[in-house]
Amino acid sequence: MMQILPKLPFAAIIALTLWVAAPDATAAGSAELRCTVSSVHDGDSLRVRCPGNRRSVRVRMEQIDAPELEQAYGKHARDYLRRLCRVGSDAVIHTTGKDQYDRLLGNVYCNGKSVNEEMVASGSAWVYKRYARDRKLFRLQDEARAQRRGLWSAGKPIEPWRWRYEQRGPR
Repeated sequence: MMQILPKLPFAAIIALTLWVAAPDATAAGSAELRCTVSSVHDGDSLRVRCPGNRRSVRVRMEQIDAPELEQAYGKHARDYLRRLCRVGSDAVIHTTGKDQYDRLLGNVYCNGKSVNEEMVASGSAWVYKRYARDRKLFRLQDEARAQRRGLWSAGKPIEPWRWRYEQRGPR
């Protein structure tokens, strides 16, 4: 009589096979990508070129939300991100998935620094409360606010998610 294999090891083998067979790191879910910065659009998104991808990859920095370009400090946030991650420089992205616009979500590192943390610590971005999991980001934001850095130097800055909502108007 043939012995039936336990289900757990079989499931693990299938999962491992699917992970190894994934066509690229962006399709595999959580991964570390080593790429080159090709452009910075605003204070929380950029494009990178990664080995194995013919096109540039859109990246949205997770857990933070920078002012929109039309908002106060929006261009400042973009320019600060451009200084942290210069075009042509290396970027390491710890991906965590994709957003509703099919951009990679992740924590970005340029020159060995966590860019997500640097943006919040400089007052160039808010912690995106709705998606935040890293308590350190809240501490960095509290310090930036107390020191009145960047957007915190203004009286009452408007969070980007609230600003976007107000721009949509009544439906």
